[in-house]
Amino acid sequence: MEFKVLAVGDVVGTPGLERIRRNLRQLKRKIGADFVVVNGENAAVVGITPDQAEDILDAGADCITMGNHTWGKREIVNYMDDCPQIIRPANYAPQVPGRGWQIFDTKAGDVAVIDLIGRCNMDYGPDNPFLMIEKILKEVKAKIILVEIHAEATSEKLALGYLLDGRVSAVWGTHTHVPTADAQVLPKGTGYVTDLGMTGPKHSVLGIKPELSIQKFRGDLTDRYRWADGPTKLEAVLFTIDSATGKCLKAERVDEWE
Repeated sequence: MEFKVLAVGDVVGTPGLERIRRNLRQLKRKIGADFVVVNGENAAVVGITPDQAEDILDAGADCITMGNHTWGKREIVNYMDDCPQIIRPANYAPQVPGRGWQIFDTKAGDVAVIDLIGRCNMDYGPDNPFLMIEKILKEVKAKIILVEIHAEATSEKLALGYLLDGRVSAVWGTHTHVPTADAQVLPKGTGYVTDLGMTGPKHSVLGIKPELSIQKFRGDLTDRYRWADGPTKLEAVLFTIDSATGKCLKAERVDEWE
């Protein structure tokens, strides 16, 4: 049986949330996705609130992943302990709230989703994701295993993909908000893409008003970041997985632009 997983790029601000509310369930039906993972760490631009997380889940997501802005909204702390559908990077310090991976019951049986954060040019000094994933995989017995790596460096994401090739069903990258054209199945059967992209304002710099980013790079006095107005986009990758073997059969971009 084929099991289709839709991985949706970072949701940015109110425009991204509105796009998810309006389009995710319809897209899910259109492409026949069985399971949906959405990166939600920028739903409030920096962080996510419990209400925003509920909106994403109500719109059809099965799991919300986070990243370096996990704690941007402090009210999410208790919510993360109470809601098993939202996960933060597993290689954060062990004393922080929440969980770094979760097992979901689906029509294809158990599906594991693991969230990791990279270390190249990232804050917070997380544990080594390459070592952490080895520890987690010793505990995970699911046939279908999905891994997100929230990281800046493409080389770090690619290296993790090849480390896990043949050992997990799919590996995808988030964080840079720019979709990459390398959706593929690696030689040993793991679906892979370096970056999903983002869901939010189309005419923007990573979801933010272009003039605000221009000010920053010019060295001007900067204003608070705000999301851009206008049309929106949803960028994602669909992984088709053989539920009997856990191997990926196909990885293809599913991007919708207004």
